Amino acid sequence: MTQGPDPRDPVLDSERVLELARRHLSSARSVTDLDETGGEARTYVIDEAYVFKTQRPHRVRPRTSLEKEVFHLNQLANRAREVNVPRVLGYGRESDVEYILMTRMPGVAMRRLALSRTARAGVLRELGRVLRVMHGLDPAPFRESGLFPGDQDPTATRTRLEADLQRAAETAAEQGEGWDLPFTPQEAADRVRDGLQRIDDSPVPLHSNPGPEHVFVDANTLRLTGVIDFGDAYLSHPALDLRRWAQPVDRIALMEGYTADTQVSESFQANWRAISVAMLMLDYALRPSRRAESLQGLRVLVSSD
Repeated sequence: MTQGPDPRDPVLDSERVLELARRHLSSARSVTDLDETGGEARTYVIDEAYVFKTQRPHRVRPRTSLEKEVFHLNQLANRAREVNVPRVLGYGRESDVEYILMTRMPGVAMRRLALSRTARAGVLRELGRVLRVMHGLDPAPFRESGLFPGDQDPTATRTRLEADLQRAAETAAEQGEGWDLPFTPQEAADRVRDGLQRIDDSPVPLHSNPGPEHVFVDANTLRLTGVIDFGDAYLSHPALDLRRWAQPVDRIALMEGYTADTQVSESFQANWRAISVAMLMLDYALRPSRRAESLQGLRVLVSSD
């Protein structure tokens, strides 16, 4: 027997979407597409050029917030020449729906493109520059808004990252299968743990997951077009936004862009190394398709002393 749609998660009919959208965009004519691949969100494409985004109540995580996303995007609007993100046209909260109306990001998600090594490195260099601008936003308005969870100071960041690293080592050790490195998961954690003792970077506004599903690329020029989906944003160490790119070859390209104008401290590099090791151990344990790649990344990072 086929299970019907979840009653907590109704798909809005086109007229309802257009009624709400026209409060902010009078020219809205038709809903041209529906996308449910975002997990917590459902997006209705309007006239191929705008996105009407809602949350799916039964899937949304506690940290996810459309109101927070609007705030973050509006803060970035002042840096539009340096960072391309969706432009907010309207936000509303009705009895039956909370929504954002915004411009549609051109291009396609990076994960949908088979990029050559050279093209991939070029995109990551551009992304590194963009992330550095994002992390340069004044964190005070974010904290004062009350919308952004996260760390209050470097000490809180250090405590949380040390716990994350230890949990990753234990998870990898429990999996066990296929681990062929000349050190154990616990030894890997111990070799990079000292880097977390030197955290001196203040918490900054983070995207949370600027990975290949949220990084958009022009399919013809293979240039970065922008970054989407800020609903999980929080305040913490800037290197956490780089962890989805933990493979050594990606790290090099991303850091070239991130440091194109200003270098980072030695402590930042040590923190990022520890964060990357934790990410790779979790990938090894929880994502079998990435196991070989994760082990190779760990071999390089942990053996680089």
